Amino acid sequence: MRIVLVHAVNIAMAPIHAAFARQWPEAELVNLLDDALGRDRDDQDIPQKALDERIASLGRHALSCGADAVLYTCSAFGPAIEQVASQSRVPVYKPNEAMFEAALEYGDRIGMIGTFSPAMQSMHAEFEALSRARNRTASLEIRCLPEANKALRDGDEVKHNHLVCDALPSLAHCDVILLAHFSTATALDNARRDSACPVLSSPEAAVIALRRVLTQLGSESSARENTLEFPSLSNTH
Repeated sequence: MRIVLVHAVNIAMAPIHAAFARQWPEAELVNLLDDALGRDRDDQDIPQKALDERIASLGRHALSCGADAVLYTCSAFGPAIEQVASQSRVPVYKPNEAMFEAALEYGDRIGMIGTFSPAMQSMHAEFEALSRARNRTASLEIRCLPEANKALRDGDEVKHNHLVCDALPSLAHCDVILLAHFSTATALDNARRDSACPVLSSPEAAVIALRRVLTQLGSESSARENTLEFPSLSNTH
């Protein structure tokens, strides 16, 4: 199976590759990177429509690579990824949707530790929409640690992981704790060691879900038959 990974930040790449190595080493991975997307998402002078078109362009590129599935690894572009998914003939996953699904199996009190502020509002909205769709009244309690994001970008993974683990006790009353972003998963082993409740990461959940879905589809050739017709998102607004 060929899985095309679409990245908006470099720091998301190692965690998803590690998750595939643990959960699905046989998968063939292809990487697409626009490492300006993360910075541009926080720039108020760049129209959201322009960012959405870049997400769509990466989706078209992924399909041209013969993807059996596409997995976006940045959690700040949920609505644009949903539009890509609606126009694709192969599975297209947002980074956090599989983790949210898995979290609801633990209960209705969900905690989440994130480090990238621009993603938090859209992720909260996505979680609430999923909860309603599942006829649940689950709540999502968020801790955002931008200083941990800075530490990881500066190459200090130890400090990042320490800051994430320091936030765990404030969510100890939850049924499960989520590490919001692919990059946050670098703290997963430490968090599971230190947490009083279960801890899930988005890369691990995404790989498990992709493997299950593609195994059920049972056809490695289906994506190779995919046409390259993929309407520009700018034509849908």
